Amino acid sequence: MFFIDYQDVIKLGIALVLGGIIGAERERYKKDAGLRTTILITLGSTIFTILSPRVGLGSEGTLDITRIAAGIVTGIGFLGAGVIMQERGRVKGLTTAATIWISAAIGMACGAGEFLLAATVTLFTMIVLVLFSRFEDALEISIEERTYEITSKLSWEKYKEIKSLFKSYGLTINKSKQEKKAGGDMVLTLEVSGPSKKHDKVVQKILADKEIKEYWF
Repeated sequence: MFFIDYQDVIKLGIALVLGGIIGAERERYKKDAGLRTTILITLGSTIFTILSPRVGLGSEGTLDITRIAAGIVTGIGFLGAGVIMQERGRVKGLTTAATIWISAAIGMACGAGEFLLAATVTLFTMIVLVLFSRFEDALEISIEERTYEITSKLSWEKYKEIKSLFKSYGLTINKSKQEKKAGGDMVLTLEVSGPSKKHDKVVQKILADKEIKEYWF
């Protein structure tokens, strides 16, 4: 007869909730590891930790509960490396990779029955992701210069709208150039400097603008 230990269900349920809290924040900012991915990482780490003392036999038949836990750490390392990218000399995705890593740790804590520890780490993680992000924006210490090439319909109003978008986020346009393309489109080239976080926010706005046909930076 098959049965499930209710304690296992509680551990998985708490892991789902805590993973969902972190995942919701990641999903809000359209990160690669969003809501579902973070929950699955947390649940997977939890079930592996639950299974560790049940199937973790060493080479001599002795109990080795660290073997599967060590495998989780290694596997999550590969998963985290998959979201790290290098783009035009800039390394992106380190925060997402670190979030994957900490989500797995929270899942392991849930699997071990350390619910208070798991909840505390989740709270600290949200403080880092939310509050420290705003503090980082306030400091504006990460200044970079990017060159944007944006293609949209040929329109003076659109030209002013795009330039205003950058200025509204406190970014400085050092140089701009407009070229007319065949088919009634224009290519707007902008050299823009400012905090990296504000660049990223502008990119999110560009992605959401249906009138912008192509962009490159």
